[in-house]
Formats: sequence, C-alpha cells, structure tokens
Amino acid sequence: MKSLVRLALSVLAGLVAVGTAQAADVSEIRVDWATYNPVSLILKDEGILEKEFEKDGIKITWVQSAGSNKALEFLNAGSLDFGSTAGAAALIGRVNGNPIKSIYVYSRPEWTALVTRKDTGIAKVQDLKGKSIAVTRGTDPHIFLVRALADAGLTEKDVSLVLLQHADGRLALKRGDVDAWAGLDPIMASAEIEDGDVLFYRKPENNSWGVLNVREEFATAHPDLVKRVLASYEKARIEALKDPTKLKAALVAATKLPDTVIERQLERTNLTYSVIGDAQRETIEAAGLALQKADVIKADVDVVKTVSALVDPSYASAALGQ
Repeated sequence: MKSLVRLALSVLAGLVAVGTAQAADVSEIRVDWATYNPVSLILKDEGILEKEFEKDGIKITWVQSAGSNKALEFLNAGSLDFGSTAGAAALIGRVNGNPIKSIYVYSRPEWTALVTRKDTGIAKVQDLKGKSIAVTRGTDPHIFLVRALADAGLTEKDVSLVLLQHADGRLALKRGDVDAWAGLDPIMASAEIEDGDVLFYRKPENNSWGVLNVREEFATAHPDLVKRVLASYEKARIEALKDPTKLKAALVAATKLPDTVIERQLERTNLTYSVIGDAQRETIEAAGLALQKADVIKADVDVVKTVSALVDPSYASAALGQ
C-alpha cells in the first residue's frame, strides 16, 4: 500500500512539474477578442486570464479580430495563440494549411443572414442573379452566401462579389454601392434596427458554431496551459449567462452600438454550449461538403478526415471535467 501511495504521489509530482515547466517556457499568451464572440469580452474585461496566469509571470496580450478571416490570418502568422472563428471558417483554414485545432464552443449563433435595403426589390435568393453583394471572404457569412446561392441554383459566377470587411460591407449597402450584403452580427443587427435593412434570407442551421481555435504547435507544446485557458473561458461563459446585463454592457462598450442593437444580437446568440464534439463536427462537415459541391473546396479534399483533424474535444473535456 505504501508503495502505491508513493507511486501516486510521484506521478502527481511529475504532472505538477510538467505543468510548471510548461508555464516557465512561456512568457506571453496571445488571445483574440471579437464583438461576434461575446464571451471574449467578459474574459477580457474581468481580467480572468490575467488572474489565472499572474503567478506564472505570463503576460496576456489581447488582439481584436474583425472577422474569422482575420483571426485565421493571425493564427497562421503566429501572432495569436487562440483565435475565435466560425466552425466552417476554421475548416477552410485547415483545408488551406492553417495548422489549427478547434477546441471549445463559445456560442451557438444565428449571426449571419443575407441583407438588403428596403428599396432594392430583392426578396429571395434568386433575385440576387446579376446583383452585387458585399461579403468578407473566408468567413461564415461568405460560406452562408455560397450555400444559399447553391440552394437557389446559382453560383458566385451569377453575382458580383464585392470583397470587404464586415463593417465596410454594411456601409457599402447603406451608400447604395452594393445591392445586398452577407451580414454579421452585431453590425447586421445595427443595419436592421438603425437603417431598416431587411434580412431577406435566414437559415439558422447554416450558421456554423462559434469556436475557439488554438495553434496546433502551441497546443502540442503546452497542453496544460491550453486547459487553463479553457477553464478561464468557461468562467467567463458562466458569468455571461449569470449576468446578462453585464454581458450587454460589455458589448455596448466595445461596439459603441445602442442597447436595442445589442439586445437583437443577443437574442440570436446561445451561450449554453462549451464542449466541442459530435454536433459541431456534423455542422462543420455539412458546410464543408456543401462548399465542395459548390467548388469552393477542391474535389480531392477529404472533408470528413479534415474535420476530424480539426475538431479536438480532449482539451475542453479535460479542462471542464466533461
């Protein structure tokens, strides 16, 4: 019995030593925040990560992501360790050689729809033929648009895409420079409430999950730190659910948008999920196969295998005890 106790203590000491060694090897953890990821604002504003890593002397550096495409660029360049994207956008990143793992769910949103002004006469996806559409390539709104066109018997060749970041897409629609816009909340909610723009095509199930990604190199080298980041994320998510007033205030402060706009965004945002797994795999696979059918993803890509390599539940399961 004594020998077993000694062995258990030895193993525990070894695990602690590994965790300590990992922390000692890292002086900075770079994390993004985004208005499409409300949990990240609570995480940042409450200093939860800073408190978690203060004793290790690890600095937390915050970088704003204006869209999934920017988060993926930062991750690929190594200027972020953790970045928030849509699940389908993360898949495209992985297909294109971005070495990331999707490890946590921060929301189940309906954050994208196809938007037009009241005066365009556009009422259905088929009406987009020959029209100009503002879109941010490589994001969930872009993927949503491609799938909507395909379902209507159209392709990107039947429309004119104007490639802009999300906020600029909204402004282009407002100015009349484009006929429609593949929108993203909270900017989309602002266009809807403040400008009277119309969400003429909605399909919640084609909005892929909000997922947190980590650079694969970082996760392999520092699994204990990844688990601690996710445990901190979970604290922020629970705080957001517990205190919706605080969450709304954080979004209002970050976006400078009115309460009514943020309320509309939050109506379309479900924060009750956290552990990534089969449901996310299925949604991301469906998006990937639809994109492959639309020739956005090459025919020789094994979508199912790529999704399996992308989605990794082990870190969240270990960090959250689920």
